[in-house]
Amino acid sequence: MRLIVVKDYDEMSKAAAKEMAAVVNSNPKAILGLATGGTPEGMYKELIRMNKAGEIDFKDVTSVNLDEYVGLGGDHPQSYRYFMNNHLLDHINIDKSRTFVPNGLAEDVNEEGRKYDQMIDDLGGIDMQLLGVGTNGHIAFNEPDGELVAGTHLTGLTKSTIESNSRYFDSEDDVPKTAVTMGLGQIMKSKKILLIASGENKAEAMKELFSGKISTSCPVTMLQMHKDVTVILDEAAASLLK
Repeated sequence: MRLIVVKDYDEMSKAAAKEMAAVVNSNPKAILGLATGGTPEGMYKELIRMNKAGEIDFKDVTSVNLDEYVGLGGDHPQSYRYFMNNHLLDHINIDKSRTFVPNGLAEDVNEEGRKYDQMIDDLGGIDMQLLGVGTNGHIAFNEPDGELVAGTHLTGLTKSTIESNSRYFDSEDDVPKTAVTMGLGQIMKSKKILLIASGENKAEAMKELFSGKISTSCPVTMLQMHKDVTVILDEAAASLLK
């Protein structure tokens, strides 16, 4: 793993955008795996700036997202499709027909997962997958458990994840309790992985990532088995690393 430690969230965001831009500029038809949540918002702002400045061109890029809440359609303000449109896709020159998010309204979520994985495989796989990390070490919605699922699948959310995501809803009760998420097998098939984390609340998970130990109780540790991972942390997130 390649570790980059920067001063703060703003520098992390700019460094991450530079990594993503390098992939697109070397392969204009890149397949980008994208993530939602507070961590990548700054990176997306920087990518929008770079696109408007002519430093990166998304016109032939395809994007695939990690996950979506079950029960929320793309027009719901708290859906991840809505998030992606609002924070990135509506503001860059990407073909929206080539931007994919799992269908949270699918009648058969596990069948939706199989189709989603097949679509990614048919595209030729993900060139760079962006990941954030939960305070409990989850990546996408692959939560700590005794076993992890390889393919895109239906999953329940842990109490800590629901509590963390409640800041985006009127109340904790409004947070969906299940999601459809890309599994660890599909994530690990990505040619490159870019993990970003900011803040002291992510420091323990980052300590686990660099511990040399792998456990399903901290899913992010699985990334140690991937051949091309770049980790960008601010000083707070890196504070427990030796």
